[in-house]
Amino acid sequence: MSLLNKFRGGPIREPSPEAPRGLRAGAAAPLHAPPSAPVPGHQARPGRFSNGLKEFLWQLEDIGRGRLLDLGQVSQATLNFFIERGFKVYTEDVLGSWREFLRGEEERARLLPVGAQAPDPSLDARADRFLASNLSHEPDSFDAVLLWDVLDYLDRETVARLMDRLSRVVRDGGAILAIFNTRIPEQFHRYRVLDALNLDLVSAPLIVQPQRIYQNREIQDLFARFRASKTFVGRDHLRETVFVK
Repeated sequence: MSLLNKFRGGPIREPSPEAPRGLRAGAAAPLHAPPSAPVPGHQARPGRFSNGLKEFLWQLEDIGRGRLLDLGQVSQATLNFFIERGFKVYTEDVLGSWREFLRGEEERARLLPVGAQAPDPSLDARADRFLASNLSHEPDSFDAVLLWDVLDYLDRETVARLMDRLSRVVRDGGAILAIFNTRIPEQFHRYRVLDALNLDLVSAPLIVQPQRIYQNREIQDLFARFRASKTFVGRDHLRETVFVK
C-alpha cells in the first residue's frame, strides 16, 4: 500500500465541501490531520534552518483559513504543521506523477501498432499531455504553494507550462516557496516542514534526473508574473526564494 493510499484510508483525511471546484477524481484533495498536543519541555526538532520557510510563513501571516498546495510527496509532518495553523492542505506529488507519465509514454510507444500514428513527440506536446491530467485546479484556488525544487527536475517546456498553470491557480497576494539547487545535486531529497524555522531534507531514491541549474535571471523570468520577496542562498548549495503574486 502506498503512503498516499494510507492517508486516503486513515482517519486524517475526510471530504470537504470547500474543495476547489473542478477537481477531477484522483486529483489532489484536502488532507486533514488532528492537531498534536504540545509535549511539556519539548524543544524544536533538529533540521535545516530555513530562512525561506520563515519568509514564506511571514507572507501568510494575515491569512485566516487559507488553502495550501504541496507539490512534493505527502508528509505527515508538513500536514500537521499547516493544518494546525488553519490551512486546508492539498498535495500533488508532481515528480512522482511525472515519472509515471514518462513510463506510460514509453509503454504506449512500444505497444503502438505498426502503421499507427504516434502522438506528437515534441517536448511541447508532451508537456501539454502531462498537464492535461495534472494540476487541474480552478483559477485563484490557493493562497500558498510549496514548490520545493520540482523545477530542477523537469524539462524546460514542462516548466514553462507548469509555471503558467501556477500563475493562474495562485490568488493575488498568494505566495510560493521555491527551492533551486545551485549545482547538480549529489543526492535527491524530499522536503518536510518540522517547525516554523526548520525543514527536514529526507534522502530518497532518485525519481528522475535533474535537468538544469537555473541562474538568477532565469528564475526571475520563470516567475515573471510574481514579485520576489526575498532570496536566501545556503552553504548546502540550495537557493530558497519566496514569490508573491
